[in-house]
Parts: sequence; C-alpha cells; structure tokens
Amino acid sequence: MSTTLTLTLTFLFLLLSASVSGKCTTTTATKTFEKCISLPTQQASIAWTYHPHNATLDLCFFGTFISPSGWVGWGINPDTPSQMTGSRVLIAFPDPNSGQLILLPYVLDSSVKLQKGPLLSRPLDILRLSSSSASLYGGNMATIRNGASVQIYASVKLSSNNTKIHHVWNRGLYVQGYSPTIHPTASTDLSSFSTFDVTSGFATVKKNSGSRALKVAHGVINAVAWGFLLPAGAVTARYLRQMQSIGPTWFYIHAAIQLTGFLLGTIGFSLGMVLGRNSPGVTYGLHRSLGIATFTLAALQTLALLFRPKTTNKFRRYWKSYHHFVGYGCVVMGVVNVFQGFDVLREGGSYAKLGYCMCLSTLVGVCVAMEVNSWVVFCRKAKEEKMKREGLTDDRCSSGIHS
Repeated sequence: MSTTLTLTLTFLFLLLSASVSGKCTTTTATKTFEKCISLPTQQASIAWTYHPHNATLDLCFFGTFISPSGWVGWGINPDTPSQMTGSRVLIAFPDPNSGQLILLPYVLDSSVKLQKGPLLSRPLDILRLSSSSASLYGGNMATIRNGASVQIYASVKLSSNNTKIHHVWNRGLYVQGYSPTIHPTASTDLSSFSTFDVTSGFATVKKNSGSRALKVAHGVINAVAWGFLLPAGAVTARYLRQMQSIGPTWFYIHAAIQLTGFLLGTIGFSLGMVLGRNSPGVTYGLHRSLGIATFTLAALQTLALLFRPKTTNKFRRYWKSYHHFVGYGCVVMGVVNVFQGFDVLREGGSYAKLGYCMCLSTLVGVCVAMEVNSWVVFCRKAKEEKMKREGLTDDRCSSGIHS
C-alpha cells in the first residue's frame, strides 16, 4: 500500500514538474542549435550554440505572452547571479503604432525595481551584443495573443575564460508606449533566474526557499492569531460571561486568549515587515494596510486594559463601548486580511485555505448555536417574569376581595 502511494505521488510530482517547465527543443524555423535546457518557471526554455574559437554564443529564448498587449523579456546579468537589478535584457512586445512584434534593449537598474520611473530603452553598454531579433511561433502572419509563443534570438560575445551565463527572464501584462510595466509578483515570477554553463549545459537554480518559508510562517502565524484566536476570544467574552456559575473566570479566559493572539500576531506582523523590507518594489497595498490597521487596533485594545475603569466609575460605559467597537473592528479586519494573505501566496484554492475556512465555519457555528441558546434563555426568563407579575397581581386582587 505504501509503495503504491509513493509511486502515485512520484508520478503526480513528475506531471507537475512537466507542466511548470517548458519543453526543450534545439530546432526553430530558421536555425538549429546544439544544446537546450528547460527553464524552471513560466514554461520557458533556451537553446544555444557556443563557438569556443571566438567565444561567441548564439542562442534562442522561448517564452509565451500572458496578454495580447503584454511583453516577454530575456537578458543577462554580467555581474550578479540570481538578481534582476543590473541585468541587460531584450524585451519583445507589440509596437503601439503598427501592432507588429518589436524587440528593444533595456538596462534594469535599481530605479526600475523601485518603480521610480518608466523603463526606457537604451543600449546594453557592457554586454557585447552583436545581433538580436524576435519572432512569433507561426511565422510572419502570426499575431500576438494570450499564450502566443515568442522566440528571442541573440548573439553575444563572451569572455574566453568565463563560460557561465547568469540570465533572467520574465513577462508582463501590458506596455505603456514603449515602456514595459512591472511583471506579476507571484513566486514563479520572482524566481525567474538561473545560471548555466554554455559548454556543459549544466544549469543551477538558486531557489529562494528562505523567503518562501518566511512567507509561509508569516501566513500560518497570522491565520492562527488574527484569524482564529482573536475571534475565539471575542466569542468567549460574549457568551461565557452569561454563565453565572463560572463567575469571573470568563474574564481570565478571554484575556488569556486575546493576549496569546496578540503576542503571536506581533510575531507575524514583524515577519511581514521583514518580508516587505526584503522585497522593495513588491507591494501588496490592501494586505499591508489591513495588517497595519489590525495590529494598531489590537495594540490599542491591549493598552486599554491598563486604563480599565472600575464598575462603579461613571466612565465605565464609555470604555465598554470603545472596547467593543475596537475589538469587533479588529476581528473583522483580521479575518479579511487572512483571506487577502491566501491570495498573496496564490493559495486561493489550497487545502490550507479550506482548513482555515472549516475552522472559521466551526467557530461561526458555535456562535450561532450560542446565540440561539441565549435568545431561548432570554425569552424563557421573560416569560417567567411575566407569569410571576401576573400571578402576583392575581394574588393581590384575590386578597382584596376576601377582605
């Protein structure tokens, strides 16, 4: 049984790997190359021929468009591997005037990553590019559309003592004039880089597993803290306080749950700030704003415990109104932001989200059951009080008649 399960999982993994990586080919409509490799993201691949006698590299990058008005780019980082900044790239996109495919050179400096200005075409300076061109798969009559395949050709002069290429590739949704806009920020888009040796064909991919692990830790901690513990603490305060048999114990349970949630949420919030600092130019506006607002409200709630008036104080009712308003606001924003986090991690259809929804649904079900029970108890007590008042009135009337 375990062997069958292992083989099944292995087969599914191979299918998934095949769907992620592009198919490698050395033959195009105009040229044949010696070697090729499939790239790890975006179903891309690259083919090349290296001429050692003059250290010249002829290559072809295979990519796909994700929008009819989008762009596809490939380039080399002469200095730093595994980074977009500093790369010299060739970007193919439809000419805004004629609609035909064009290929222009761009230099990706730090200002581009921070989105301080539009990306403008300029010569590739230190990269010795002797020729370049681009074509759509399907010939001259092919049109650019979502899913259209593009081939970017280039001939590059390398240093005779260096046969390793640090290259990057990506694709975007649209182009403003002749300025490609920022690409999507999914994990596959942020990891579209690798290094390969032009003589052996051996490729190395530096996966940013630490960043992914940090994102997962950030998501799990915040889902538990803001998405479950804080709502659970609000539920205990609303319904346990009605049970006279447990006395003030409900308050200590409520405070313990909320403080635990706040401490965990502080850790998760700190991880989010670290992630934001480590990825300049990548901003999830709504998720970030909701996170800051939720943390601020939770901090105000925690500080409010230090200024909690006594029950005899005339300001007690104002404090209770503030505590309820801020607390429920914090709970709602925390839950909404957890779902935003699933979208950021591209886990909208994952089992993790399903599990969280089941936990949240269970908590909502408990709330509904407790609310119904509270109303039943309230109506029963109201009926009993009414019967007592009517019975007391009948006794007084009967005693007056007999006298």
